[in-house]
Amino acid sequence: MKILSNINVLIKTLNNINNLGFVPTMGGLHNGHISLINESQKKCSKTVVSIYVNPRQFNNKNDYSKYPRNLTRDKNILRKLKIDYLFLPNTKEIFKKKRIKKITITKSQKILCAKFRKLHFEGVLDIMDRFINLIRPRYIFMGEKDYQQLFYVRKYIKDKYLSKVYLCKTIRGKNGIALSSRNNLLSNKGIRKAGLIYSVLKKTKLMIKSKRMPINYLNNLKKELVKKFNVKIEYLEIRNNEDLKVSDNNKKFRLFIAYYIENIRLIDNL
Repeated sequence: MKILSNINVLIKTLNNINNLGFVPTMGGLHNGHISLINESQKKCSKTVVSIYVNPRQFNNKNDYSKYPRNLTRDKNILRKLKIDYLFLPNTKEIFKKKRIKKITITKSQKILCAKFRKLHFEGVLDIMDRFINLIRPRYIFMGEKDYQQLFYVRKYIKDKYLSKVYLCKTIRGKNGIALSSRNNLLSNKGIRKAGLIYSVLKKTKLMIKSKRMPINYLNNLKKELVKKFNVKIEYLEIRNNEDLKVSDNNKKFRLFIAYYIENIRLIDNL
């Protein structure tokens, strides 16, 4: 595994690799990240993984400071996986080039997480644009757990780069909870609670698909979850797979949720 920190060295090293896979991460690696890396190694001749906790996509300084970091552990995992390159950007260097025009999202895109996390996706798109411009991968591997993020990144780069976003399934723990670096901040009780919430959501989606539950019942379900599990829910919505518009049918839709357990923000979709 070759570690790349300097941008000039990165460009020189990756410049002539035609079938390059890119897995962007913020570290705290788990089986979800490993599944993305495995997909890249199957599909591409070389794989580069980035580890970078991007300050510009955090709307809460406390959340940024508490975000799980363990670079030594992450490096050991990547060595065992025999990845080709690890990109460890330097904040000062990666943001050295100033933008002439700021990246913005439209009013219609300020839904779900974008409604509650001001400038979050602008920060995500900014760093992904910088990374893709430097790395020039053929494929970018991203997980469905962050479906809104995946959707916006894919839309943003579609006409700007030749790179393609490769969608990978959400990896879940034994209790159904979507794997996330933030899960490490939860107690065992919190993990169990998140698993029970997932079970309720899974049954809810099946009932909506089979038309045994009306879509407008979600408002009542939200109140029931708050009362039963003592959690704060930011949103619980059904949206269309293709355009993230509010879904009014029982076909291709996703059930999106963002909620807090023990002051830790969790998201999921199924």
